[in-house]
Amino acid sequence: MSTDPRHDLEPFKINVDQSVLDDLKSRLRATRFAPDLDNEDGKYGLSTAYLKPIVEYWADGFDWRAVEKKINSYHQHRVDVGGTPVHFIHERGKGPSPVPLVLAHGWPWSYLQWSKLIGPLTDPAAHGGDPADAFDVVIPSLPGFAFSTPLTNPRENYGDMADRLHTLMTDVLGYEKYAFGGHDYGALIGSRLGHKYVDSLYGVHLGYEAGPGAFQGDRYWDLTGGVNTEELPEVIRARLVHIMETLVSHVAVHQLDAQTLTHGLTDSPAGMLAWVLKRWKAWSDPNLDFKTVWPIDDILTFATIYWINDAIGSSIRAYKNAHLYPPEPVNDVTPYTQAPASFTLLLGEPAPGAPTAEERKEIFKAGATPFYADIRDVNVHKDGGHFGPWENPEAWIHDLRAAFRTMR
Repeated sequence: MSTDPRHDLEPFKINVDQSVLDDLKSRLRATRFAPDLDNEDGKYGLSTAYLKPIVEYWADGFDWRAVEKKINSYHQHRVDVGGTPVHFIHERGKGPSPVPLVLAHGWPWSYLQWSKLIGPLTDPAAHGGDPADAFDVVIPSLPGFAFSTPLTNPRENYGDMADRLHTLMTDVLGYEKYAFGGHDYGALIGSRLGHKYVDSLYGVHLGYEAGPGAFQGDRYWDLTGGVNTEELPEVIRARLVHIMETLVSHVAVHQLDAQTLTHGLTDSPAGMLAWVLKRWKAWSDPNLDFKTVWPIDDILTFATIYWINDAIGSSIRAYKNAHLYPPEPVNDVTPYTQAPASFTLLLGEPAPGAPTAEERKEIFKAGATPFYADIRDVNVHKDGGHFGPWENPEAWIHDLRAAFRTMR
């Protein structure tokens, strides 16, 4: 591998034009808040009573420049990969033989949802770990997200993203072999990498069992596949109803009406905030205190990153593009993902909603076995929901170290 893969890359510093920030504040101050009768409990969606003070603080209290300065303390770059801009953090490991590790996020994440892992993974000794577990950590903004904009490929999906991340790690950064960690849409990328680029991987570590058939079939927009809940046992029915109430609107709208939604979210920062904040709230572990895990300045940091890059629409299209342009297999070897695979699963995830570790492992076994040839560690943790590396970073740090300790 390269002795210093960053040596010929220009640093990237975030410096948002003041006119963009001024326009954002003007739009926020001019927000017309919706009437919202009888919605104190949010049964109709995110309430005006909840949203309004956050919007007001975004307009007149939130300090983007302080956030910008903090983010710029990371080593960041932005390069052209096949005609598409790819922004990434690259922090070198401190240890005898750091393994290159690329971490891929999902939606509505940004690359910063991995930031709690950077110190412990790059410098284990400083965080009570073994220097032999050190990684060179690479955290990209996926194409169409954050600072990997504007999107230049209208068909961009997890297959294209896998190709770009592989090119980034090998051709741009000069690594001969690398490890991968991903969750949500990033897990789809990981399964694709483990199929197409298996010889370049130590292995993949994923947050759920993503198969290659995601978002396919006649009901590609329906997470339930059209299951008749009335025929199910009551416990399973209640669980599936909860999944539908929590997730189906998101997937269905992103698949069936992405651009219609985008017009509103691109014009109104308050509307965009409401859409992504509802997902952060609904998909996080309900047993953890949301305000503690998601301080308001962090919420607005992530929302501002979407806004200043005009990234909400291009990020949403990754869903429909997975259906319209499904990546073709590069061979007929089965199972699909041949690279060694390990998993971190959290019981606070809204889907599949398993109440115990034993039941979650049974669901995993049924769902993952057809797609993964070499399943290694499967770890289930009580705390944390859909945004695991942000909600329960300790679990991810532990599991990533353990997984690649045997794959190095």
